Amino acid sequence: MHQVHWRKSSFSGTGPDNNCVELAATDGAIHLRESDDPGTVIRTNPRPLAAFIRAAKAGVFDNLR
Repeated sequence: MHQVHWRKSSFSGTGPDNNCVELAATDGAIHLRESDDPGTVIRTNPRPLAAFIRAAKAGVFDNLR
């Protein structure tokens, strides 16, 4: 895999306890990881990630049990 440049949301603070999801893009793929567990990486493509984000914003997952 190429050099990955991780980015995290500007809503995340800069302190050591401000864990968040980080994203990186390489060769048409999107990589996601938790900043407190950087060794575990999920890889997806832009289209399914965009669909997931739209659904989350629309509240599709708000009442799952």
